[in-house]
Amino acid sequence: MSLSPNEPVNLGTCDREPIHIPGSIQSHGCLLACDIGLTTIERVSENARAILGFERDLLGRGVGDVLGQKLLHDLRNALATASTAARPALLLGVMCGERTFDIAIHHYKAAVIIEFEPAPAVGQPLHIAREMIGRISDITDVDRLVQRAGRIVAGATGYDRVMIYRFEQDGAGKVVSETKRGDLESFLGQYFPASDIPQQARALYLKNTIRVIADASGERVPVTPVLDTSGEPLDLSFAHLRSVSPIHCEYLRNMGVAASMSISIIVDGTLWGLIACHHYSPLALPMAQRVAMEVFGEFFSLHLKSLKERQRVAAVAGTREALDRFLILSAHHEDVGALLRQSLQEFSRLLPNDGVGLMFDGKWTSLGATPPEDAVAHLLDVVRIASEGRVWATHALLQKVPEAAAYSDRVSGLLAIPLSQTGSDCLLFFRKELVQTLDWAGNPEKTYETGPLGDRLTPRKSFAIWKETVKAQAQVWTEAEREIAEIARVSIVEIVLRHNELMAGERRKSEVRQRMLNQELSHRVKNILAVIKSLVTSPQHHKSSLEDYVATLQGRIEALSVAHDQVVRGDGGGILADLLQAELQPYRTKASTVSYSGPAIWLDSRAFSVMALVFHELATNAAKYGALSVATGSVEISWTMAKETVCEIRWREQGGPIVHIPARSGFGSALIERSVPYDLNGESAIRFEPAGLEATFKIPPPHVKLTASSSALAIDTPDDLSARPNALKAADPSVLIVEDQMLIALDLEAMLADEGLTKVATTNSVKQAMAQIDASPPDLAILDINLGPTNSFAVAEKLRKRGTPFVFATGYGEGAELPEAFTGVPIVRKPYSRSAIVAALASLMSA
Repeated sequence: MSLSPNEPVNLGTCDREPIHIPGSIQSHGCLLACDIGLTTIERVSENARAILGFERDLLGRGVGDVLGQKLLHDLRNALATASTAARPALLLGVMCGERTFDIAIHHYKAAVIIEFEPAPAVGQPLHIAREMIGRISDITDVDRLVQRAGRIVAGATGYDRVMIYRFEQDGAGKVVSETKRGDLESFLGQYFPASDIPQQARALYLKNTIRVIADASGERVPVTPVLDTSGEPLDLSFAHLRSVSPIHCEYLRNMGVAASMSISIIVDGTLWGLIACHHYSPLALPMAQRVAMEVFGEFFSLHLKSLKERQRVAAVAGTREALDRFLILSAHHEDVGALLRQSLQEFSRLLPNDGVGLMFDGKWTSLGATPPEDAVAHLLDVVRIASEGRVWATHALLQKVPEAAAYSDRVSGLLAIPLSQTGSDCLLFFRKELVQTLDWAGNPEKTYETGPLGDRLTPRKSFAIWKETVKAQAQVWTEAEREIAEIARVSIVEIVLRHNELMAGERRKSEVRQRMLNQELSHRVKNILAVIKSLVTSPQHHKSSLEDYVATLQGRIEALSVAHDQVVRGDGGGILADLLQAELQPYRTKASTVSYSGPAIWLDSRAFSVMALVFHELATNAAKYGALSVATGSVEISWTMAKETVCEIRWREQGGPIVHIPARSGFGSALIERSVPYDLNGESAIRFEPAGLEATFKIPPPHVKLTASSSALAIDTPDDLSARPNALKAADPSVLIVEDQMLIALDLEAMLADEGLTKVATTNSVKQAMAQIDASPPDLAILDINLGPTNSFAVAEKLRKRGTPFVFATGYGEGAELPEAFTGVPIVRKPYSRSAIVAALASLMSA
């Protein structure tokens, strides 16, 4: 982008910059642009030959000649499946010549764009996304969702700082959540002006929901030729490798940021905010992880919308309850004006405000920060003209009422609810100037660099200029707040009118109008919820509440996590008994309602995953409808296998309600009956006996084999644990967690927090653990045996010498071999169950 030598450069300059056609890409990949038929290469990035290992010029060559006919065939098939340019088709871990690449391909305008990035060894996108989604799917509070999401993204990607950045009504943004490296200053609560993210960039965030900058100081690789034969530049709106505006790179460098990633948060088609990630050294996030982040971002946006809608519905319901109470009081009150004045404190709770006032029958009553009484009459004249009998609001009162300058230090925002058509009666809500409540969240002594484009391009200057522009402005009134105000207006006006009506018939008409308002509100809410539900696609065919759906989905994901944690951390499979214990542990009580027996059987990874889902469905069905739904019921699981023959597993329920054959088969039933035959080439038989459900499964080789019994000393929930959690909470010991997987550590932290343990330190390596023990010796410790390339035995030895009790944790199905010095140390199986971890820590405390 060329700039006039005398033209001032600031972040607003980006509004005029054609950032979607930069003519270059980032250097961690290469790009080919072909004709629509995917036959000829028409444009290339200058690094394409070196990255692809092709010695000759690429321009004008056939795609098949360069990439090979097989890869060309795969690319054409992939392109055919891509629905829009916003979702490029992906081929991960593809060989091209002697090199392995992750490839993205999409068709936009007159070109097919193929992007190549070297393929590192990372996990599968679906597994990463599923693990991340499973940790927010059960959250029912917006603030907690926002806080948890930032920590999960930081743990899954390794960025030094992850912020969730929410846009305000005027386009300015605020950092509402932050997870950062310990030595970095905090940006939490900091505001940035709308110009920091130009309109063009916001439009691209809606089109391309994830944006990665691998190196803010990196090379911009030109794409040649710049123009095609028709004189058009290459539009890279949907290209992940699209190069970055020099102005934006300058801004990042001035903050010390070397690499970044942005994930769009889109609610109702509008950019609600961003998950903004910063790294202080170059970092190119692999395509597989980007896909996982994109899926997580979309689920987060959907979940956020659902929770915000639930909040709005709850707020509307709360408004209705408050107004209903007022309605009941008004039926027994002769002076409605006196009742309104007495209820002013309760009215103030309807909306966030700094002050509230009521003008009724010529009398002014106020609470909190309000204008001087002698200024109220003129203010009401302005409201009467502007509102026309409807709710009217402004966050910049000084712009509408110049006379408000006299009291702008007290009031800068106004929402007015007219209580009569003449406007003489009115309920007013006030807000103070926003700048009065703002604090710079970073280090006030920190000096930011001034680059060649000027000192405007620093966070400090950006913030200072924004504070100047928002002077005498309050927090913007949201649509939800206006809706609540309108409900209040309708209800209060109806009450006032009713007190002025003398005929009983008019009273009945008023009640009809009230019911119609409730019905219309209910209809609108149900329509919105129906739209949300339709977005969350599911194979469920029966009707169920949103809570049931989320619970079912969460349970199935947790069931799969049992299998996948074993597969990833173990030897590609697991022990059948370990799987049954993990899935059925919640249903084992003092009465021993669950029992199982059989030889040590090893399942491969495919069978382990399939049977995890099958046992989960059987157990939850038994708990809801079958033997485990009553105190007298029991479940017996047994299995047999001789040498290399088929493993036969029998599930038998007794003592429960009388069983009837279901009238229809749902998704869960289909999963139980069809998974083993379909996925494992085995057999399934389900019998609905009156005394209890019976099921038989036959799993053939090579999915099963006999193996040695597990030697691990596993901790199960003992029968006498009823008093131990309270004792553990009362003691509130300090706990050290040594765990190399961030997402697992987050789960464990949450379990301990739920038990009331507040002093928890988490480390992910032997070095960090040793330093933590020296700095702050713990009372108890939980040590993951396997820490990637090493183990935690050195930490265990140091704790043993200090006399600090600890437990080992492992996800290996066949047990862990411990050094002789640690024989008898308890082992907690992974994935952690809350009851098992409480039992382990309580046992350590009592010992």
